Amino acid sequence: MSNLKNYFFTSESVSEGHPDKVSDRISDMVVDSYISEDPFSRVACETLTTTNKVVLAGEVRGPEIKKDELINKVRSCIKDIGYDQKGFTWKETTKIESHLHSQSTDIAMGVDSSKKKDEGAGDQGIMFGYACSETDVLMPAPIHYSHKILRLMAEDRKVGKLKNIEPDSKSQVTFEYINGKPAKVKSVVISSQHSSDVNQAQVRDLLRPYMIKSIPDNFLDSFDDDNFYVNPTGNFVIGGPDGDCGLTGRKIIVDTYGGAAPHGGGAFSGKDPTKVDRSAAYAARYIAKNIVASKIAEKCLIQLAYAIGVSKPLSIYVDLFDNDLEKNKFIVEKINENFDLSPRGIREMLNLNKPIYEKTSAYGHFGRSPEDDGSFSWEKTDKISFFSK
Repeated sequence: MSNLKNYFFTSESVSEGHPDKVSDRISDMVVDSYISEDPFSRVACETLTTTNKVVLAGEVRGPEIKKDELINKVRSCIKDIGYDQKGFTWKETTKIESHLHSQSTDIAMGVDSSKKKDEGAGDQGIMFGYACSETDVLMPAPIHYSHKILRLMAEDRKVGKLKNIEPDSKSQVTFEYINGKPAKVKSVVISSQHSSDVNQAQVRDLLRPYMIKSIPDNFLDSFDDDNFYVNPTGNFVIGGPDGDCGLTGRKIIVDTYGGAAPHGGGAFSGKDPTKVDRSAAYAARYIAKNIVASKIAEKCLIQLAYAIGVSKPLSIYVDLFDNDLEKNKFIVEKINENFDLSPRGIREMLNLNKPIYEKTSAYGHFGRSPEDDGSFSWEKTDKISFFSK
């Protein structure tokens, strides 16, 4: 990894109303619908959203859920996000199709457990987990504050405090790093769909408070307001799935670390927790976060690798970014001693067989607060003692 100390780094986020995030939300709703009836359901659901059209496709194994029931839940998702526009609405104008079908028996054979073998990974692949001490939630600063801007905007929009702003928004924050630490914000970009009743200058005035509320004052002390960009191309009235087609799994960098760490390429949304694309990435974050929370390192990157049908990871890679080989060896030993990283072990460790996935679909899967219903369990820091020397 790079040892560069002084640089600029940028991350972006997108709101729950972005077309790809609408698709992620619907796919994760399908996962939750099946798991709520049978915790061991298998789901791989892809969603396409476009002008007045939603299409679900993929494979499932579990309880029988009527197509009309799923379609009504799709409409509920769209309504909660806030879409009731001419080109995309929760109402009957938007047509919804479901083409979900049974899971392949060949895949099931490799994944299912039996008397002779433990449950195998649902696919081959590599997954990364990362944590750093830049924020109190141990996430990189650029992605953390990019998420926060949009989350606060959505909260106010939904209760009527932010008027004339529509659901489809994006943010982008650039930090200047000095001696490897985030020192100040260089630029902020917010692009947001809006009603035709407001112009670009008015949108800028509406959204500027969300930058100020989201980013700590010490990062904005010398901020040049000329570097605050709002809807740089002008009007943004046509948006959401009516403006751009949305697909599940196209915002994998937004979902993770904003480009501050590698990504194995596998998306999360629409996948039940037997899919290591999702569950092993959560486990890798969980371990990395506990390592950094223990203060043995300021940042940590973990890579896990799996093969379909094989229960244990093929490799575990750890980078603490400090060239301390003895410490690195110690960490790897502690991981091997204390964490069962088989698909079953991960699900049991993090209690993943619960309907907890719909809420992960926007504003990042990481850097969130663990909740009483079991969601974001991978954000707990309850394994710090394992890494204390």
